[in-house]
Amino acid sequence: MSLSHLGPERKLALAAILGGLAVALSVIRIDVGPTKALPWQHMVNVVAGVTLGPWWASGLALAVGLVRMALGIGTVYSIPGGIPGALLVGLGAVALLRLGRSPLPAGLLEPLGTAVIGFLLALYVFAPLMGDVEAWRSALTVIWLGWLSSTLIGTTLGLAALVALERSGVVRLRPPDSGGAGEG
Repeated sequence: MSLSHLGPERKLALAAILGGLAVALSVIRIDVGPTKALPWQHMVNVVAGVTLGPWWASGLALAVGLVRMALGIGTVYSIPGGIPGALLVGLGAVALLRLGRSPLPAGLLEPLGTAVIGFLLALYVFAPLMGDVEAWRSALTVIWLGWLSSTLIGTTLGLAALVALERSGVVRLRPPDSGGAGEG
């Protein structure tokens, strides 16, 4: 099984549904310092990364971030806070599928993408560009803990959603030749 088993129309439809869900739930967020951490974005990153792959998931994270900023319910930090996690999950899913494994564990890469890579991009690239360096320095640990909490909540929800979708037959996460045997 590859992530290309969905045609472009179905991928676009799934991306639109996931993006709409993330934006609609944006009112429930974790405000820390100059950022607005969104667990729903991380949930969507996990689902999109595993089902759509790295490029669709990254593009979706960018689109959701831009829509949130345009609506005034997100900040520029939604870009580094969303894209790296989506990309890592998608790349991990592709790698696991090539190894004949279920892509589900790739969802566990989302916190690495957000709380490490995304956080460092926000701190060292985006904060200086936005003039928020002092705000970040004064609340560095609090901001990081907020991002970590957000990604852990969202990752858990995303993995739970994927398991539920697989059990209900909506998505197939196991390679067809494995039959689920030998998967941990």
